[in-house]
Amino acid sequence: MRIIRACRELNIATAAIYSEADSTGIYVKKADESYMVGPGPVKGFLDSKQIVDLAKRIGADAIHPGYGFLSENAEFAELCQASDITFIGPSTHAITLMGSKVKARKLAESVGVPVVPGTDGAITNVKEALAFVKTTGYPRHDQGKRRRRRSWPSSRAVQ
Repeated sequence: MRIIRACRELNIATAAIYSEADSTGIYVKKADESYMVGPGPVKGFLDSKQIVDLAKRIGADAIHPGYGFLSENAEFAELCQASDITFIGPSTHAITLMGSKVKARKLAESVGVPVVPGTDGAITNVKEALAFVKTTGYPRHDQGKRRRRRSWPSSRAVQ
């Protein structure tokens, strides 16, 4: 909805894709045009070629991939680019880097971003995993939990 709202403010027409399960979704009704992709609730959203072909057929200039599904798929971004359709999202290079935990970690370390303890590369077998946790340990169950504080006044303070 935020994308549709922003486009409306900029006087940009929108088209949404949806599955049969999403046919009553608010974004389907708010978009200027809506197209069902299918058949199931997921398959149509993963068919890069079908989505790009639809975008070309309706004359779309750009595709915002939403969140999840194709938003983190470098091949989809490349297909958009090859079809002269702007992919609204990170570059294919950034998607590729961030899509690999090993590459993302190395990049973060190379620019001085603190990272949690981890391995230099991917763990490929149980023996490597056990060796790592032997030196690093397992996460504690209560890690990250904070004591909740009341944010409202006590009954004595309210008069």
